[in-house]
Amino acid sequence: MVTSATSLTRSGLSDYIIQRVSAVILALYAIWITGFLLLTPDLDYASWVDFHGGTVMRLFSTLAVLAVAAHAWIGMWTVGTDYIRGHYFGQRATVFRSIYMAVCVGALFIFVAWSLQLFWRL
Repeated sequence: MVTSATSLTRSGLSDYIIQRVSAVILALYAIWITGFLLLTPDLDYASWVDFHGGTVMRLFSTLAVLAVAAHAWIGMWTVGTDYIRGHYFGQRATVFRSIYMAVCVGALFIFVAWSLQLFWRL
């Protein structure tokens, strides 16, 4: 088992709970969006912008993006520590794992920053 500062919480139980809570948040978000799409008979661009322009929807969307980022980080960290190891890559495993983690962090940072820019018009 790898114990590292790159884990989100350094605790398997906490990571498990964060993944389950983030999955519930994403399910609620999907239900909310689906409900809007089904219950808005004359859906057009203006109503879509109004729906997403409200503070509640912006906050919910921000929460959903953060849930995706947390969920993805835990999953990608697990994949990286399970499959990029010395058994498969020899002495270069640490270098490969560090590069992999840096790419994951960079991608998640861009995803969160871009999403916040879109939602809050930063």
